[in-house]
Amino acid sequence: MPLSIPIRIDDGIYASAKAAAPAMDRSAAQQISHWARIGREMERSREIPHSDIAAVLNGETHYDDLDDPRAQAIVRAVWVEEMKHWRESLDLEAEFVAKGLPFAELDESGEVVVREPASSTAVPSR
Repeated sequence: MPLSIPIRIDDGIYASAKAAAPAMDRSAAQQISHWARIGREMERSREIPHSDIAAVLNGETHYDDLDDPRAQAIVRAVWVEEMKHWRESLDLEAEFVAKGLPFAELDESGEVVVREPASSTAVPSR
C-alpha cells in the first residue's frame, strides 16, 4: 500500500481539484496526485511542448502528430488513468435495467445467461 503523507496546499488548488475531481470519479486528493504526476513528467523534459499535449488531450489534434515520444508517453499515461476511472464507474447492469433492456452475461461456470428486462431471473441461453 502506498505511503500517504499529509501536505499543505494552496486553497485555490484544492478548490480546483475538488471541482474537477467528480468528472473523473476521483477524490480531490486523487486529482491533485494525478496533476502532480503529469506535472512531474512535463518538467522532466522541458522541451516537450505543453500546448501540443493539451491539444491532443482536448481532442484538437491527433496523437500521431506528437513528434516527441515523451509527449506521447504523457498522453498515454493520462489516457490510461482516465480509462481506468471510466471503467470503474460503469454500471451497465443498472443502465440496462433502468432502460428495460435485456442483457447477457456469463455465470460462475462460464455459461451465457440472458437477463430479461421485466424480471431479474436468469434464463440460460442455448
